[in-house]
Amino acid sequence: MGSVRIESSKNYDVIIEKGILDSCGGIIKTTAGGEFVCVVTDDTVDALYGERCVSSLLSAGYRVEKFTIPHGEQSKNAAQFIRLLNFLAEKRFTRTDTVAALGGGVVGDLAGFAAACFTRGMKFVQIPTTLLAAVDSSVGGKTAIDLDTGKNLAGAFYQPEVVICDYATLDTLPDEIFTDGCAEVVKYGVIADAAFFEFLKQPVRENIEKVITRCVELKRDVVAADEFDNGIRFILNYGHTVGHAVEANSNFTISHGSGVAVGMCAEAKAAAKLGICSADCAEQIESLVRAYGLPTRSPYDARALTEKALSDKKRRGGTIGVVVPTAIGQCRVEKLPVDKLYDFIRAGIE
Repeated sequence: MGSVRIESSKNYDVIIEKGILDSCGGIIKTTAGGEFVCVVTDDTVDALYGERCVSSLLSAGYRVEKFTIPHGEQSKNAAQFIRLLNFLAEKRFTRTDTVAALGGGVVGDLAGFAAACFTRGMKFVQIPTTLLAAVDSSVGGKTAIDLDTGKNLAGAFYQPEVVICDYATLDTLPDEIFTDGCAEVVKYGVIADAAFFEFLKQPVRENIEKVITRCVELKRDVVAADEFDNGIRFILNYGHTVGHAVEANSNFTISHGSGVAVGMCAEAKAAAKLGICSADCAEQIESLVRAYGLPTRSPYDARALTEKALSDKKRRGGTIGVVVPTAIGQCRVEKLPVDKLYDFIRAGIE
């Protein structure tokens, strides 16, 4: 059994092991306790893993209710959030009970925010079933829903009791969803670990436990230093300023990973033009992104991207943060005046 300890306002383990889903009930009993669990999942994941998860929880002595949403980013909204809160109230959950998020980033974000809000805080467990959730969104305590004007604009920092990562679930992912998660994997190499970046030139699937573990270790170090995103944690947003704008312009028909892939390439290219990193650095990033079958070019122009980016939560007053690589494995945050963002994005996509 692989495990990474996360030290934050609440310490917890990320358990990484093939086949561990069938033991999730006992793990949750040990870490969260209580008697009642609400499994939050989506319709796709429910068909694949819902019964196994519920069966394990029942075997551990829990009463279980299940709340299912349609798959996709469009479900990470206020309507589903209120629907989930009402469900928890109608089923008489209390703050000593647990919400278990079985699924990808959308499920984890929505379930975590509901757990943070209902009765001012329930127990919360993450059971990621996508690569993106395993390496990134299930760890670190960020929960959120999207608003009409932007992504993740309502949310809370809320750490789980445990993260149970059964990477056997990744075997049933469609290729495009697995590839989507590879964008976040590449991100970690660019911002924090040059050796890992080089390692990623090997196939991820053949080294999946090592890849997940290393990404979680890198995120652990950042979260330990800045849990509430007031400083160095912002580097985890590499590719996301432009990436979220790409997603928003597409009305979320372009996936998060594809948006981040485009954003990483654009932000590196802009950094090279500004002399922050070398042209070779930007080319290496684009080459690896392309090798994973991810997009490298924005279908939207700089004006459209700028408009959406200025509604993003990364804006602080008259500035907006952009993460730029200084070399492979190193990065820094540039705080751009909002009237300079258009020029930066244009430099990155032209």
